[in-house]
Amino acid sequence: MKTALVIGAGPAGLMAAEELARAGVSVTVIEAKPSPARKFLMAGKSGLNLTKDEPMQAFLNAFPDAPDLLQDILRDFGPEAVKTWAPDLGQEVFTGTSGRVFPKVMKASPLLRNWLARLDTLGVTLRTRTRWNGFTPGGVSVVSAGGEDILTPDATVLACGGASWARLGSDGAWTQNMGADVAPFKPANMGFEKAWSGHMAKHFGRPVKPVVLKAGTQQVKGEFVISARGLEGSAIYAVSRDMREGAELFLDLMPDLDVAKLQARLDKPRGKNSMTNHLRKAGLSPVKIALLREVGSEFTAVQIKYMPLLHDGPRPLDEAISVAGGLRFNTLDRGLMLQDRPGVFCAGEMLDWEAPTGGYLITACLATGRHAGRAAAAWISQQ
Repeated sequence: MKTALVIGAGPAGLMAAEELARAGVSVTVIEAKPSPARKFLMAGKSGLNLTKDEPMQAFLNAFPDAPDLLQDILRDFGPEAVKTWAPDLGQEVFTGTSGRVFPKVMKASPLLRNWLARLDTLGVTLRTRTRWNGFTPGGVSVVSAGGEDILTPDATVLACGGASWARLGSDGAWTQNMGADVAPFKPANMGFEKAWSGHMAKHFGRPVKPVVLKAGTQQVKGEFVISARGLEGSAIYAVSRDMREGAELFLDLMPDLDVAKLQARLDKPRGKNSMTNHLRKAGLSPVKIALLREVGSEFTAVQIKYMPLLHDGPRPLDEAISVAGGLRFNTLDRGLMLQDRPGVFCAGEMLDWEAPTGGYLITACLATGRHAGRAAAAWISQQ
């Protein structure tokens, strides 16, 4: 019987393992951590956002600079496919008002349990606490508590993750074993450092909403959170790519009013009201007023709607939700096989692509894992 080794038990690795097993290949999955899919489970703690229900071109537009190969892979297994895949694992899904798709139970653990059970039925073997140690002339070196083993699979799928959340398994250590062209990792979907003045302390943990954030070519209406360390939250993540590359951040603190209408409110007589109360009556929340004071605003409509907010750079790579960078696509063929190492395929976040939160990350991991698994099975059948 032909054999395959899958390195990494996240969604990309499990997807590749299932495709190989369904093709009649004997599959072993190794995972460095004591249990599989730890980052996947962590993502599901606040609601497992599996994909984004939107037209395909809009979905693809969320992957900046995606090569044609990745776009084709996503067209082959995109939002509609994910919405069918989850119910096949006993997890009905629903689409929220923003188009985000979740399991009805919201959690990741029921889906993962069912998935692992299905893989077990297909004969897939899972070895935890086993780390990939590189390639040798005789095969693939893996290390566990029992020492080193040299495995000789007919094909190998690498699904080693990115370089954020090392405690969950994505530590980027695989780059030392590749000998291939890897784009440097950068944080993606991350918060930003900001040294606040003392008066901001009472606002830590408070959301700023509604607000429009603009950075470079990116713009989003939503909310973010003032934290002790800086800026966090979904709206910050949505513009984090351009912020990371040096674009200045601007806030529109009153996005539902134009400049003229806002100025009319501000021009009303203050009477005995303090400036704080005057701004509050104009519609500004306490945290927005605090932000205006933080940047030294003159409290004009223009300042309120085009407020620059300086920061001290992105949070560390290991604290990012995801990463940019990774194994460059020019090192791979159309099946995601390494061009200089026949029989070795790659998938998931270890590849050089970037996407926002909102279901794009998990969908791309599933899609590339499926593609690599199918390509590996086809390659084995031809040997």
